[in-house]
Amino acid sequence: MSMSIIIIGAGEVGYHLAQRLSQEKKDVVVIDRDGEKIKRVQNTLDVRAIHGSGGSLSLLREAGMSEASMVIAVTNSDEVNMISCLVAGVQDKVPKKIARVRDPEYSALFPLFDKEHLDIDLVINPDHEVVDLILKLMEVPGAVDVADFADGKVRMAGLPLLSDSPLAGKTLADISSLYPNSGILIVAVQKGDRVFIPKGPDVIRPNDLLFMVMARDKMQEALESSGHKRPSIKRVMILGGGLIGMELVENLEKRDIQVKIIEQNEDRCRQIAEKCDRALVLRGDATYQDLLVEENVAQMDTFIAVTEDEETNVMISLLAKKMGVRRVITLVNKVGYSPLVHSIGVDVVVSPRLAAVNKIMQFLRRGKILSISSLPEENAEAFEAVAMETSDIVGRPLREIEFPKEAIVGAIVRGPEVIIPNGSTVIQPGDRVMIFALTSAIKEVEKALMVKLEYW
Repeated sequence: MSMSIIIIGAGEVGYHLAQRLSQEKKDVVVIDRDGEKIKRVQNTLDVRAIHGSGGSLSLLREAGMSEASMVIAVTNSDEVNMISCLVAGVQDKVPKKIARVRDPEYSALFPLFDKEHLDIDLVINPDHEVVDLILKLMEVPGAVDVADFADGKVRMAGLPLLSDSPLAGKTLADISSLYPNSGILIVAVQKGDRVFIPKGPDVIRPNDLLFMVMARDKMQEALESSGHKRPSIKRVMILGGGLIGMELVENLEKRDIQVKIIEQNEDRCRQIAEKCDRALVLRGDATYQDLLVEENVAQMDTFIAVTEDEETNVMISLLAKKMGVRRVITLVNKVGYSPLVHSIGVDVVVSPRLAAVNKIMQFLRRGKILSISSLPEENAEAFEAVAMETSDIVGRPLREIEFPKEAIVGAIVRGPEVIIPNGSTVIQPGDRVMIFALTSAIKEVEKALMVKLEYW
Protein backbone atom coordinates (compact mmCIF):
# COMPACT_ATOMS: atom_id res chain seq x y z
CA MET A 1 0.00 0.00 0.00
CA SER A 2 1.67 3.22 -1.08
CA MET A 3 1.42 6.08 1.39
CA SER A 4 -0.55 9.02 0.12
CA ILE A 5 0.24 12.70 0.49
CA ILE A 6 -2.68 15.04 1.19
CA ILE A 7 -2.30 18.61 -0.09
CA ILE A 8 -4.76 21.15 1.30
CA GLY A 9 -5.04 24.20 -0.94
CA ALA A 10 -4.86 24.09 -4.75
CA GLY A 11 -3.41 27.56 -5.33
CA GLU A 12 -0.02 28.01 -7.00
CA VAL A 13 1.95 26.21 -4.28
CA GLY A 14 -0.48 23.33 -3.90
CA TYR A 15 -0.93 22.90 -7.63
CA HIS A 16 2.80 22.84 -8.40
CA LEU A 17 3.51 20.43 -5.55
CA ALA A 18 0.77 18.10 -6.79
CA GLN A 19 2.22 18.34 -10.30
CA ARG A 20 5.78 17.54 -9.18
CA LEU A 21 4.69 14.68 -6.93
CA SER A 22 2.39 13.09 -9.48
CA GLN A 23 5.24 13.20 -12.04
CA GLU A 24 7.15 11.12 -9.50
CA LYS A 25 4.25 8.67 -9.39
CA LYS A 26 3.35 9.51 -5.79
CA ASP A 27 -0.20 8.97 -4.60
CA VAL A 28 -1.60 12.50 -4.11
CA VAL A 29 -4.96 13.84 -2.88
CA VAL A 30 -5.71 17.58 -3.29
CA ILE A 31 -8.43 19.36 -1.27
CA ASP A 32 -9.73 22.88 -1.92
CA ARG A 33 -12.98 24.70 -1.20
CA ASP A 34 -12.80 26.56 -4.54
CA GLY A 35 -14.56 24.51 -7.22
CA GLU A 36 -12.68 26.20 -10.07
CA LYS A 37 -9.29 25.30 -8.60
CA ILE A 38 -10.40 21.70 -8.10
CA LYS A 39 -11.54 21.57 -11.76
CA ARG A 40 -8.12 22.79 -12.89
CA VAL A 41 -6.47 20.01 -10.88
CA GLN A 42 -8.88 17.36 -12.23
CA ASN A 43 -8.41 18.47 -15.83
CA THR A 44 -4.64 18.73 -15.83
CA LEU A 45 -3.13 16.44 -13.17
CA ASP A 46 -3.23 12.74 -12.47
CA VAL A 47 -4.21 13.07 -8.78
CA ARG A 48 -7.37 12.70 -6.69
CA ALA A 49 -9.17 16.00 -6.09
CA ILE A 50 -11.81 16.67 -3.43
CA HIS A 51 -13.97 19.80 -3.20
CA GLY A 52 -14.38 21.04 0.37
CA SER A 53 -12.66 22.48 3.43
CA GLY A 54 -9.30 21.14 4.59
CA GLY A 55 -10.23 21.90 8.18
CA SER A 56 -13.11 19.40 8.14
CA LEU A 57 -12.45 16.13 9.95
CA SER A 58 -14.98 14.11 7.91
CA LEU A 59 -13.47 15.39 4.65
CA LEU A 60 -9.94 14.57 5.79
CA ARG A 61 -11.16 11.06 6.67
CA GLU A 62 -12.67 10.73 3.21
CA ALA A 63 -9.31 11.81 1.76
CA GLY A 64 -7.68 8.88 3.55
CA MET A 65 -6.06 10.79 6.39
CA SER A 66 -5.63 7.65 8.51
CA GLU A 67 -3.38 6.14 5.82
CA ALA A 68 -1.58 9.31 4.72
CA SER A 69 2.17 9.72 5.25
CA MET A 70 2.04 13.50 5.04
CA VAL A 71 -0.31 16.46 5.16
CA ILE A 72 0.77 19.69 3.45
CA ALA A 73 -1.47 22.68 4.24
CA VAL A 74 -0.80 25.56 1.83
CA THR A 75 -4.07 27.50 1.59
CA ASN A 76 -4.04 31.31 1.67
CA SER A 77 -5.18 31.21 5.27
CA ASP A 78 -2.63 30.65 8.04
CA GLU A 79 -5.47 29.67 10.37
CA VAL A 80 -6.89 26.98 8.05
CA ASN A 81 -3.37 25.60 7.58
CA MET A 82 -2.75 25.39 11.32
CA ILE A 83 -6.16 23.87 12.04
CA SER A 84 -5.72 21.25 9.29
CA CYS A 85 -2.43 20.22 10.90
CA LEU A 86 -4.10 20.15 14.30
CA VAL A 87 -6.88 17.90 13.00
CA ALA A 88 -4.31 15.67 11.29
CA GLY A 89 -2.60 15.31 14.66
CA VAL A 90 -5.56 13.55 16.31
CA GLN A 91 -5.16 10.43 14.14
CA ASP A 92 -3.87 7.15 15.56
CA LYS A 93 -1.07 7.23 13.05
CA VAL A 94 0.05 10.84 12.83
CA PRO A 95 1.39 11.88 9.43
CA LYS A 96 4.19 14.39 8.93
CA LYS A 97 2.73 17.90 8.85
CA ILE A 98 3.78 20.94 6.87
CA ALA A 99 2.04 24.33 7.08
CA ARG A 100 2.47 27.59 5.23
CA VAL A 101 2.31 30.45 7.74
CA ARG A 102 2.87 34.01 6.50
CA ASP A 103 1.83 36.21 9.41
CA PRO A 104 5.00 37.34 11.23
CA GLU A 105 3.01 37.51 14.49
CA TYR A 106 2.47 33.75 14.40
CA SER A 107 6.09 33.10 13.43
CA ALA A 108 7.17 35.14 16.44
CA LEU A 109 5.22 32.81 18.76
CA PHE A 110 7.99 30.29 18.54
CA PRO A 111 6.69 27.48 20.81
CA LEU A 112 3.38 27.44 18.92
CA PHE A 113 4.60 24.87 16.39
CA ASP A 114 6.59 22.56 18.69
CA LYS A 115 5.82 19.00 19.84
CA GLU A 116 3.68 20.01 22.85
CA HIS A 117 1.48 22.41 20.90
CA LEU A 118 0.63 22.21 17.19
CA ASP A 119 3.45 19.73 16.49
CA ILE A 120 4.09 20.92 12.92
CA ASP A 121 7.18 19.36 11.31
CA LEU A 122 7.91 22.18 8.89
CA VAL A 123 6.55 25.73 8.93
CA ILE A 124 7.10 27.65 5.72
CA ASN A 125 6.97 31.38 5.24
CA PRO A 126 7.31 31.99 1.47
CA ASP A 127 8.08 35.70 2.02
CA HIS A 128 10.99 34.84 4.25
CA GLU A 129 12.31 32.26 1.77
CA VAL A 130 12.26 34.82 -1.01
CA VAL A 131 14.01 37.54 1.04
CA ASP A 132 16.72 35.00 1.77
CA LEU A 133 17.11 34.26 -1.94
CA ILE A 134 17.23 37.96 -2.92
CA LEU A 135 19.98 38.61 -0.35
CA LYS A 136 22.02 35.70 -1.72
CA LEU A 137 21.52 36.92 -5.29
CA MET A 138 22.83 40.33 -4.28
CA GLU A 139 26.06 38.74 -3.05
CA VAL A 140 26.63 37.24 -6.51
CA PRO A 141 26.27 39.92 -9.18
CA GLY A 142 25.12 38.47 -12.49
CA ALA A 143 23.67 35.27 -11.04
CA VAL A 144 20.10 34.27 -11.85
CA ASP A 145 20.03 31.63 -9.15
CA VAL A 146 22.07 30.93 -6.03
CA ALA A 147 21.74 28.03 -3.63
CA ASP A 148 23.82 27.10 -0.62
CA PHE A 149 24.51 23.57 0.54
CA ALA A 150 26.20 21.98 3.54
CA ASP A 151 25.33 24.87 5.87
CA GLY A 152 26.73 27.44 3.47
CA LYS A 153 30.11 25.76 2.82
CA VAL A 154 29.20 24.96 -0.78
CA ARG A 155 27.57 27.39 -3.16
CA MET A 156 25.93 26.84 -6.51
CA ALA A 157 25.41 29.83 -8.78
CA GLY A 158 23.63 30.02 -12.11
CA LEU A 159 25.67 32.49 -14.18
CA PRO A 160 25.07 33.44 -17.82
CA LEU A 161 28.32 33.12 -19.80
CA LEU A 162 29.34 36.55 -21.11
CA SER A 163 30.93 36.87 -24.53
CA ASP A 164 34.29 38.09 -23.23
CA SER A 165 34.67 35.14 -20.84
CA PRO A 166 37.82 33.04 -21.27
CA LEU A 167 35.57 29.93 -21.25
CA ALA A 168 33.46 30.89 -24.30
CA GLY A 169 33.72 28.48 -27.22
CA LYS A 170 35.70 25.86 -25.29
CA THR A 171 34.73 22.28 -24.56
CA LEU A 172 34.36 21.08 -21.01
CA ALA A 173 37.44 18.88 -21.46
CA ASP A 174 39.48 21.95 -22.54
CA ILE A 175 38.29 23.86 -19.52
CA SER A 176 39.25 21.18 -17.03
CA SER A 177 42.73 20.79 -18.54
CA LEU A 178 43.21 24.60 -18.59
CA TYR A 179 42.09 24.95 -14.98
CA PRO A 180 42.94 21.60 -13.39
CA ASN A 181 42.76 22.76 -9.77
CA SER A 182 40.18 25.50 -10.04
CA GLY A 183 37.89 23.93 -7.44
CA ILE A 184 34.93 24.93 -9.62
CA LEU A 185 32.71 22.39 -11.37
CA ILE A 186 30.12 23.09 -14.07
CA VAL A 187 27.31 20.71 -13.11
CA ALA A 188 24.57 21.79 -15.48
CA VAL A 189 24.17 23.98 -18.55
CA GLN A 190 21.03 25.60 -19.87
CA LYS A 191 20.97 26.40 -23.60
CA GLY A 192 17.68 28.06 -24.49
CA ASP A 193 15.03 25.84 -22.92
CA ARG A 194 17.21 22.75 -22.62
CA VAL A 195 19.05 21.85 -19.44
CA PHE A 196 21.67 19.11 -19.53
CA ILE A 197 24.48 17.67 -17.44
CA PRO A 198 27.58 18.52 -19.52
CA LYS A 199 30.18 15.96 -20.61
CA GLY A 200 33.77 16.42 -21.90
CA PRO A 201 33.04 17.15 -25.60
CA ASP A 202 30.23 19.67 -24.92
CA VAL A 203 31.06 23.22 -26.02
CA ILE A 204 29.86 26.17 -23.95
CA ARG A 205 28.94 29.40 -25.69
CA PRO A 206 28.06 32.97 -24.76
CA ASN A 207 24.55 33.28 -23.25
CA ASP A 208 24.56 29.69 -22.02
CA LEU A 209 23.53 29.59 -18.40
CA LEU A 210 26.18 27.73 -16.40
CA PHE A 211 25.40 26.21 -13.03
CA MET A 212 28.72 26.19 -11.19
CA VAL A 213 29.50 24.58 -7.87
CA MET A 214 32.40 25.57 -5.64
CA ALA A 215 33.51 26.02 -2.06
CA ARG A 216 31.96 29.30 -1.00
CA ASP A 217 35.30 31.13 -0.83
CA LYS A 218 35.90 30.42 -4.55
CA MET A 219 32.92 32.53 -5.60
CA GLN A 220 35.07 35.42 -6.85
CA GLU A 221 37.00 33.16 -9.27
CA ALA A 222 33.79 31.66 -10.64
CA LEU A 223 32.46 35.14 -11.35
CA GLU A 224 35.63 36.15 -13.16
CA SER A 225 35.84 32.95 -15.21
CA SER A 226 32.32 33.44 -16.55
CA GLY A 227 33.14 37.04 -17.44
CA HIS A 228 31.37 38.80 -14.55
CA LYS A 229 33.15 41.57 -12.73
CA ARG A 230 32.16 41.93 -9.11
CA PRO A 231 30.85 45.44 -8.62
CA SER A 232 30.12 46.38 -5.06
CA ILE A 233 26.49 47.11 -4.23
CA LYS A 234 26.09 50.43 -2.45
CA ARG A 235 22.68 51.74 -3.53
CA VAL A 236 19.43 49.82 -3.84
CA MET A 237 15.90 50.92 -4.66
CA ILE A 238 12.95 48.76 -3.56
CA LEU A 239 9.46 49.03 -4.96
CA GLY A 240 6.79 47.82 -2.51
CA GLY A 241 6.80 48.09 1.27
CA GLY A 242 4.87 44.93 2.15
CA LEU A 243 6.27 42.14 4.34
CA ILE A 244 8.98 41.31 1.79
CA GLY A 245 10.02 44.93 1.18
CA MET A 246 10.18 45.62 4.90
CA GLU A 247 12.32 42.56 5.66
CA LEU A 248 14.65 43.44 2.78
CA VAL A 249 15.19 46.99 4.07
CA GLU A 250 16.03 45.72 7.56
CA ASN A 251 18.57 43.25 6.17
CA LEU A 252 20.18 45.66 3.70
CA GLU A 253 20.61 48.34 6.37
CA LYS A 254 22.62 45.85 8.44
CA ARG A 255 24.95 45.52 5.45
CA ASP A 256 25.49 49.27 5.18
CA ILE A 257 23.67 49.62 1.90
CA GLN A 258 21.82 52.85 1.09
CA VAL A 259 18.17 51.99 0.50
CA LYS A 260 15.29 53.93 -1.01
CA ILE A 261 11.88 52.29 -0.78
CA ILE A 262 8.75 53.35 -2.66
CA GLU A 263 5.34 52.47 -1.18
CA GLN A 264 1.86 53.79 -2.02
CA ASN A 265 0.15 53.20 1.31
CA GLU A 266 0.69 56.01 3.82
CA ASP A 267 0.34 53.85 6.99
CA ARG A 268 2.77 51.35 5.61
CA CYS A 269 5.27 54.15 4.86
CA ARG A 270 5.01 55.29 8.46
CA GLN A 271 5.62 51.76 9.80
CA ILE A 272 8.71 51.35 7.63
CA ALA A 273 10.07 54.75 8.66
CA GLU A 274 9.62 53.85 12.35
CA LYS A 275 11.31 50.48 11.97
CA CYS A 276 14.26 51.52 9.82
CA ASP A 277 17.10 53.84 10.69
CA ARG A 278 18.49 55.21 7.48
CA ALA A 279 16.30 54.06 4.63
CA LEU A 280 14.62 56.78 2.62
CA VAL A 281 10.88 56.01 2.49
CA LEU A 282 9.11 57.56 -0.50
CA ARG A 283 5.38 57.62 -0.69
CA GLY A 284 4.36 57.49 -4.29
CA ASP A 285 3.08 55.57 -7.21
CA ALA A 286 6.05 54.20 -9.05
CA THR A 287 4.13 53.97 -12.28
CA TYR A 288 5.15 57.60 -12.54
CA GLN A 289 8.28 57.68 -14.59
CA ASP A 290 9.01 61.07 -13.01
CA LEU A 291 9.47 59.57 -9.56
CA LEU A 292 12.12 57.19 -10.88
CA VAL A 293 13.85 60.04 -12.70
CA GLU A 294 13.64 62.34 -9.69
CA GLU A 295 15.10 59.70 -7.40
CA ASN A 296 17.98 58.95 -9.81
CA VAL A 297 17.01 55.37 -10.46
CA ALA A 298 19.82 55.15 -13.05
CA GLN A 299 22.38 55.61 -10.25
CA MET A 300 21.15 52.50 -8.43
CA ASP A 301 23.20 49.30 -8.40
CA THR A 302 20.09 47.15 -8.03
CA PHE A 303 16.36 47.73 -8.40
CA ILE A 304 14.06 45.25 -6.65
CA ALA A 305 10.31 45.15 -7.35
CA VAL A 306 8.34 43.27 -4.69
CA THR A 307 4.79 44.70 -4.67
CA GLU A 308 1.80 42.33 -4.42
CA ASP A 309 0.98 43.10 -8.06
CA GLU A 310 3.21 41.17 -10.42
CA GLU A 311 2.27 43.16 -13.54
CA THR A 312 3.44 46.34 -11.79
CA ASN A 313 6.66 44.59 -10.76
CA VAL A 314 7.42 43.53 -14.32
CA MET A 315 6.52 46.85 -15.97
CA ILE A 316 8.46 49.03 -13.53
CA SER A 317 11.46 46.70 -13.56
CA LEU A 318 11.64 46.96 -17.35
CA LEU A 319 11.32 50.74 -17.08
CA ALA A 320 14.13 50.90 -14.47
CA LYS A 321 16.31 48.70 -16.70
CA LYS A 322 15.65 50.95 -19.68
CA MET A 323 16.60 53.98 -17.56
CA GLY A 324 19.99 52.45 -16.85
CA VAL A 325 19.86 50.34 -13.66
CA ARG A 326 22.50 47.65 -13.85
CA ARG A 327 20.44 44.82 -12.41
CA VAL A 328 16.74 44.36 -11.72
CA ILE A 329 15.19 41.67 -9.54
CA THR A 330 11.46 41.12 -9.96
CA LEU A 331 8.96 39.23 -7.87
CA VAL A 332 6.45 37.15 -9.80
CA ASN A 333 3.89 34.94 -8.10
CA LYS A 334 2.70 32.73 -10.93
CA VAL A 335 5.32 30.03 -11.12
CA GLY A 336 4.85 29.56 -14.86
CA TYR A 337 5.59 33.23 -15.66
CA SER A 338 9.22 33.18 -14.56
CA PRO A 339 10.89 32.04 -17.82
CA LEU A 340 8.70 34.42 -19.83
CA VAL A 341 9.55 37.45 -17.69
CA HIS A 342 13.21 36.52 -17.88
CA SER A 343 13.08 36.40 -21.67
CA ILE A 344 11.75 39.97 -22.01
CA GLY A 345 14.73 41.45 -20.20
CA VAL A 346 14.34 41.19 -16.43
CA ASP A 347 17.67 40.02 -14.99
CA VAL A 348 16.38 37.91 -12.12
CA VAL A 349 12.92 36.59 -11.40
CA VAL A 350 12.05 35.38 -7.90
CA SER A 351 8.86 33.67 -6.81
CA PRO A 352 7.84 33.18 -3.17
CA ARG A 353 5.63 30.32 -4.25
CA LEU A 354 8.37 28.50 -6.12
CA ALA A 355 10.61 29.05 -3.08
CA ALA A 356 7.93 27.40 -0.92
CA VAL A 357 7.56 24.47 -3.33
CA ASN A 358 11.34 23.92 -3.27
CA LYS A 359 11.47 23.95 0.50
CA ILE A 360 8.68 21.38 0.73
CA MET A 361 10.23 19.14 -1.96
CA GLN A 362 13.45 19.16 0.03
CA PHE A 363 11.54 17.93 3.06
CA LEU A 364 9.85 15.15 1.06
CA ARG A 365 12.90 13.64 -0.61
CA ARG A 366 14.13 10.24 0.50
CA GLY A 367 17.71 9.68 1.58
CA LYS A 368 18.84 12.38 3.93
CA ILE A 369 18.28 15.33 1.70
CA LEU A 370 19.03 18.58 3.39
CA SER A 371 18.65 21.33 0.86
CA ILE A 372 17.34 21.58 -2.64
CA SER A 373 17.00 24.17 -5.31
CA SER A 374 15.00 23.82 -8.50
CA LEU A 375 16.56 25.10 -11.63
CA PRO A 376 14.44 27.13 -14.07
CA GLU A 377 11.83 25.21 -16.07
CA GLU A 378 11.83 22.68 -13.24
CA ASN A 379 13.63 19.96 -15.13
CA ALA A 380 16.77 19.62 -13.08
CA GLU A 381 17.33 19.56 -9.35
CA ALA A 382 20.18 19.95 -6.96
CA PHE A 383 20.10 18.09 -3.70
CA GLU A 384 22.23 16.97 -0.83
CA ALA A 385 22.37 13.57 0.83
CA VAL A 386 24.46 11.82 3.45
CA ALA A 387 26.30 8.78 2.06
CA MET A 388 25.32 5.68 4.02
CA GLU A 389 27.72 2.78 4.52
CA THR A 390 25.43 0.46 2.60
CA SER A 391 24.86 2.82 -0.30
CA ASP A 392 26.11 2.00 -3.84
CA ILE A 393 28.19 5.14 -4.17
CA VAL A 394 30.59 4.52 -1.27
CA GLY A 395 34.12 3.11 -1.30
CA ARG A 396 35.01 3.11 -5.02
CA PRO A 397 36.37 5.81 -7.34
CA LEU A 398 33.52 7.75 -8.93
CA ARG A 399 34.51 6.69 -12.43
CA GLU A 400 33.77 3.04 -11.54
CA ILE A 401 30.31 3.72 -10.18
CA GLU A 402 27.27 3.07 -12.33
CA PHE A 403 25.72 6.45 -11.72
CA PRO A 404 22.76 7.62 -13.83
CA LYS A 405 23.96 9.47 -16.95
CA GLU A 406 21.66 12.39 -16.24
CA ALA A 407 23.24 13.06 -12.85
CA ILE A 408 26.56 14.25 -11.47
CA VAL A 409 28.21 14.49 -8.06
CA GLY A 410 29.02 18.19 -7.70
CA ALA A 411 30.70 18.43 -4.31
CA ILE A 412 31.53 16.38 -1.25
CA VAL A 413 31.80 17.78 2.26
CA ARG A 414 33.88 15.77 4.72
CA GLY A 415 34.07 17.49 8.08
CA PRO A 416 35.39 20.99 7.45
CA GLU A 417 36.75 20.09 4.00
CA VAL A 418 34.98 20.78 0.68
CA ILE A 419 36.03 18.41 -2.12
CA ILE A 420 35.15 19.23 -5.74
CA PRO A 421 35.37 15.70 -7.15
CA ASN A 422 36.97 14.16 -10.22
CA GLY A 423 36.93 10.57 -11.55
CA SER A 424 39.34 9.25 -8.94
CA THR A 425 37.53 10.71 -5.91
CA VAL A 426 36.17 8.12 -3.47
CA ILE A 427 33.07 8.87 -1.36
CA GLN A 428 33.28 7.72 2.25
CA PRO A 429 30.41 6.82 4.59
CA GLY A 430 29.11 9.93 6.36
CA ASP A 431 30.20 12.32 3.59
CA ARG A 432 27.63 14.91 2.58
CA VAL A 433 27.24 14.63 -1.15
CA MET A 434 25.75 17.30 -3.44
CA ILE A 435 24.11 15.78 -6.48
CA PHE A 436 22.71 17.50 -9.57
CA ALA A 437 20.23 15.55 -11.64
CA LEU A 438 17.67 15.99 -14.35
CA THR A 439 14.23 15.30 -12.94
CA SER A 440 14.00 12.14 -15.07
CA ALA A 441 17.00 10.64 -13.22
CA ILE A 442 15.95 11.44 -9.66
CA LYS A 443 14.37 8.04 -9.01
CA GLU A 444 17.57 6.25 -10.09
CA VAL A 445 19.71 8.59 -7.98
CA GLU A 446 17.55 7.94 -4.94
CA LYS A 447 18.06 4.21 -5.54
CA ALA A 448 21.84 4.59 -5.72
CA LEU A 449 21.81 6.52 -2.44
CA MET A 450 19.43 4.31 -0.57
CA VAL A 451 20.46 1.80 2.01
CA LYS A 452 20.39 -1.76 0.69
CA LEU A 453 17.99 -3.04 3.35
CA GLU A 454 15.36 -0.55 4.28
CA TYR A 455 14.44 -0.81 7.92
CA TRP A 456 11.04 0.71 8.58
